[in-house]
Amino acid sequence: MTSQTEELHDVRLHVNGTVHEVRVPARRLLSDALRHDLGLTGTHVGCEHGVCGACTILVDGSPMRACLMFAVSAVDAEITTVEGLTESDGSAQGRLSPVQQGFSDCHGLQCGFCTPGFLTTITAGLRDNPDPTEEEAREMIAGNLCRCTGYQNIVKSVLRAAEIERERGESA
Repeated sequence: MTSQTEELHDVRLHVNGTVHEVRVPARRLLSDALRHDLGLTGTHVGCEHGVCGACTILVDGSPMRACLMFAVSAVDAEITTVEGLTESDGSAQGRLSPVQQGFSDCHGLQCGFCTPGFLTTITAGLRDNPDPTEEEAREMIAGNLCRCTGYQNIVKSVLRAAEIERERGESA
């Protein structure tokens, strides 16, 4: 009986401002590389079909489903996971981003499984539309699923995050 071994590829991933060198098979999903090879477990895997949005990350600033991307296809891209959303403020932990703070202020999560995907999606959405209406906030999150909340507090979190961003911009 012959044993087949899968060829490994050296891949350089730029994640949350840090360069990581990994050796992965060509078919390793980016979600698996982030979670298992880099230990960044904030990127959750729900449906593994790109439907639920739990694995959403930012690739060059745009929301992408990490469960639909191969790690080898992310070479030279700037990847931001939920772990990279915290803003530097000189402290060891940093401060919550406006989106993270909005979720905290408005109780935008319950079990938390879907939260990382919402946070990254909304971060990109607010970059494109920094002052959304309630309807635009609903549209912004329409591609992410939550089985717990009913979305009302997530929409409130989007609107609060936009408010926080404006407040921080005015004080800068």
